[in-house]
Amino acid sequence: MTSATLLTPARTPSRPRGDRPGPAARADERAYIRLLAVLDTAVLAVAILVGYVARFGDEEPSGSEIPYVVVAPGLLLAWLISLRALRCYDDRVLGYGADEYRRISSASLRLAGGIAIAGYIADVGVSRGFLAISFAVGTVGLEVARFAARKRLHRARCRGAGWSRKVLVVGDTAHVLELVHTLRREPYAGYHVVGACIPDALLAPVPQRLGDVPVVGSFRGIPEAATAIGADTVAVTASGELTATRLRRLGWQLEGTGVDLVVAPALTDVAGPRIHTRPVAGLPLIHVEAPEFRGARKLVKGLVDRSLSFVALTLLLPVLVVIALAIKLDSRGPVLFRQVRVGQGGEEFGVFKFRTMVVNADALLAELAARNETDGLMFKMRDDPRVTRIGRLLRKWSLDELPQLVNVLFGQMSLVGPRPPLPSEVARYDGDVARRLLVKPGMTGLWQVSGRSDLSWEDGIRLDLYYVENWSLAADLTILWKTFGAVVNSRGAY
Repeated sequence: MTSATLLTPARTPSRPRGDRPGPAARADERAYIRLLAVLDTAVLAVAILVGYVARFGDEEPSGSEIPYVVVAPGLLLAWLISLRALRCYDDRVLGYGADEYRRISSASLRLAGGIAIAGYIADVGVSRGFLAISFAVGTVGLEVARFAARKRLHRARCRGAGWSRKVLVVGDTAHVLELVHTLRREPYAGYHVVGACIPDALLAPVPQRLGDVPVVGSFRGIPEAATAIGADTVAVTASGELTATRLRRLGWQLEGTGVDLVVAPALTDVAGPRIHTRPVAGLPLIHVEAPEFRGARKLVKGLVDRSLSFVALTLLLPVLVVIALAIKLDSRGPVLFRQVRVGQGGEEFGVFKFRTMVVNADALLAELAARNETDGLMFKMRDDPRVTRIGRLLRKWSLDELPQLVNVLFGQMSLVGPRPPLPSEVARYDGDVARRLLVKPGMTGLWQVSGRSDLSWEDGIRLDLYYVENWSLAADLTILWKTFGAVVNSRGAY
């Protein structure tokens, strides 16, 4: 099973920031950062204006020794300085991951706290309502603007345009191919592989390629190879010949060149919150915490699941009634389809879905088995003749899965989790795949936001196991948010 690879920055000697962006002349990167600076300035100016109008309206501010014509620009400048000080424009956090959003929130909260303390000590009569509204609107506005800019960047990257890092991959052949596959699976992350360096013993006298990646050198000339192909990032993966000493020397060689060094550890499918680096005798040991399958966080997750499912069922009741009537008018048979699935701990339960197939669909399955379009244990067919007219529409927008909110309310499922498997699938699970049953299955999950039926069986299982090992409430909220985008785009829905 192919594993995702975790990229972590290598510990290299510090170099002046002015040495970046290096040999690749990162014009796209600088343009993107300038765009963020302009967006931030505009958002903060609007937020401060909203705070002023909401607090004072048409009234003349009073009680402040400093006029607001000075306070407003001063607050805007201090906010921008705080964003810069917290490195909210650092290219290492831009465009991917949650760290960019955390830094923005931290910069805003620290500035708000600093102003509150300074105002109390200096007894400056600036309106607390003005500050509270400005910071609330500004912080949310910054997050939304960064999200919009990131989505625009992701779309550009998926088209092969926009700002992306040019990556030289270094390591053994198998590990290089694995890392290349991982990076290409998510092109929006912005790591574009342009070449590879492999051990001396594997080099041939003729030009080589690993797949469609050109081999541009060996371990002896990594900096020169990076310069030759215009790479701005060297990604080092596992290799028996690349010792700690050689890696440290590589860091020294890249110092001051503007080329970043990242390391893909031999840890697979482990999320960042479970990884802690602790120096022991000068050696950075990576400690991996055990996954959490019970405890207070699990109780909170269950409470959140049931509360949200109850609210969703209440709000969606008219929609459910309309769908039920449409199914009844479209074809003969019941409105709901109840199928046995396997839940947490191997316990079977009946999952509810709106019926999207003819009533004798199971009897027709044997005749269609040879036309299965997916690998593994599932049956998927893009133009399945058993699907009704209204069923195709429901599947396209995933509306057939709304009754599963009842399963969530009963505690049989979660809003986010692995795909609920059939008993026939579970009967053929091996030891690794069976770990999917350690948590409740979900209405949505990483499999759905990553392509659903377009994914191979192997990739679907990999994503499910990753979730089982690394779940968190924050990740659940992110997956729920991404689910809306996946449903709107109808990606992999059939």
